[in-house]
Amino acid sequence: MKELSYLNKFFYKYRWKIIPGVIFVIISNYFGILPAQVIREAFDLVKENIDMYRLYDGFDRQDLIYRIFGNSLLFFGAVVLILSIIRGIFLFMMRQTLILTSRHIEYDIKNEIYQHYQQLDFAFYRRNNTGDLMNRATEDVNQVRNYLGPAIMYAINTVVLSIMIIYAMYSVNATLATYSLIPIPIISVIILFVNKVINRRSERIQRQLSQLSSFVQETFSGIRVVKTYTLEADKMANFKQESDNYKDINLNLVKVQAIFFPLIIFLVGFSTIITVYVGGLEVNKGTISAGNIAEFIIYVNQLTFPAMSLAWVTSLFQRAAASQKRINEFLMTKSEIKDGHIEADLNGDIQVDNVSFTYPDTGIKAIDNISFYIPAGKTMAIIGRTGSGKSTLANLLLRTYDVDKGAIKFDQHQIQSLKMDSLREQIGFVPQQVFLFSDTIARNIAFGLDKVDMPAVEQAAKDAVVYDNIIGFEEGFDTHIGERGITLSGGQKQRVSIARALVKDPKILIFDDCLSAVDTKTEEEILHNLGRIMEGKTSIIIAHRISTIKNADHILVLEDGKIIEQGTHTQLLNQQGEYASLYEKQLLES
Repeated sequence: MKELSYLNKFFYKYRWKIIPGVIFVIISNYFGILPAQVIREAFDLVKENIDMYRLYDGFDRQDLIYRIFGNSLLFFGAVVLILSIIRGIFLFMMRQTLILTSRHIEYDIKNEIYQHYQQLDFAFYRRNNTGDLMNRATEDVNQVRNYLGPAIMYAINTVVLSIMIIYAMYSVNATLATYSLIPIPIISVIILFVNKVINRRSERIQRQLSQLSSFVQETFSGIRVVKTYTLEADKMANFKQESDNYKDINLNLVKVQAIFFPLIIFLVGFSTIITVYVGGLEVNKGTISAGNIAEFIIYVNQLTFPAMSLAWVTSLFQRAAASQKRINEFLMTKSEIKDGHIEADLNGDIQVDNVSFTYPDTGIKAIDNISFYIPAGKTMAIIGRTGSGKSTLANLLLRTYDVDKGAIKFDQHQIQSLKMDSLREQIGFVPQQVFLFSDTIARNIAFGLDKVDMPAVEQAAKDAVVYDNIIGFEEGFDTHIGERGITLSGGQKQRVSIARALVKDPKILIFDDCLSAVDTKTEEEILHNLGRIMEGKTSIIIAHRISTIKNADHILVLEDGKIIEQGTHTQLLNQQGEYASLYEKQLLES
């Protein structure tokens, strides 16, 4: 219950739904035990009337006694039926309050998890795979809902019904009640032992399910690569292995339950045998009537449900505790990047002083003591070999990571002091790895806007030189692209991503190698448009091709996270260094 205590705040929030539900549980159980007492009266009536019927054998009054006897039985049957209907009504009301409340809480938990995911930094997503994130927000939450709804409802029902039945039994005959309840402590010991086993195996089930979900998600995300290399059979074998592991772990839990439930039924059946035997002895003593034995047999059988549900509820509690523990691990995870407090209207002045950064999860030093200054409205380009730290630098400017040492300033404000939402809203970023959502092209371009402004969307598409491609589709801007933009070519995806950044009309533009998949002619057209758009805006262009960046106001050449050369295109060519060498190679290739 330590892990599940996190959910207490939801019980308080919905207390005025839960309290009536508990009251309905009590009332429904009260009407549930009354039929046993009615049947006791009916049983005693049968015995007494049979004796009286025989006593008047041969007399006219015998028919009268028979009619009275028959009517009395019909009356008792009608009473039992009415009590069952009333109980059914309260059971319906019980489910309508407690089960519906569990659905409301499930809704709140999913929203809370999703909102918390949004607040976590990029390092968190590098450490955890998508399948595990999904599983905790879906399957784990479903296990918790089973605790919030059915488990709690049947737990309360079990406790209330057990107390009422045991009280009724002892009020009739303490000796018979004591003997009938002898198996109960044995059941408690068994449940205590099995609880621990169920908990351990439930945690293993959830861990394996996350692993299985991650494998499936990764396979479908990379289905093009899988099919290209004809590894379908290999992936199927791996999936079968993961599924077999999941099946085996589930079967281990089922084996425990397979022994557990029949054992509970046997102990309850044994209690019935004791009731009949000891009840017969008590009838001979004259302490109870034969009707009381019938009443006790009903009570003992009614205890079968609490005993059975206790085992089932215990399993639900243990599964929910294992799932809530996994959910809590993420909910208790705090972002390593603390939000600032300043909402500044930026001009675009950027200062980077002696910045160094090492990835915490790999220990790779990506940036080593870099310094530069970009005046507002100017364009700076960054070029270098793969792994030189170009994209890392862009991520640091977006504050997806915090620097290890040094400082980054926007308009003389330390980046740590700026509110992240305010900073990122004023930056148009085109990432190296393009991601498009499974939605229309128009909504993908307008992703950074509050609503789809079609004139602005169309203009951004024209500036990104993708307008003609879009209107060439049958549905134009309303064309629905597949997951991750799978229906578009690489160049089209890059240009749609550029349009998404431009439509925001940001103060600062960062392009991270966003023209690598377009041809030279299209690149020139895009750069011509960008030259007009970037006028008066601070721009950072990261590229591999010198043709993309040669018109920049200032160019940095990176290698192993350090600036090895810097200057304008002409200055760098005159230095006859790395930049000039790279330029000559690209000229030969072209």
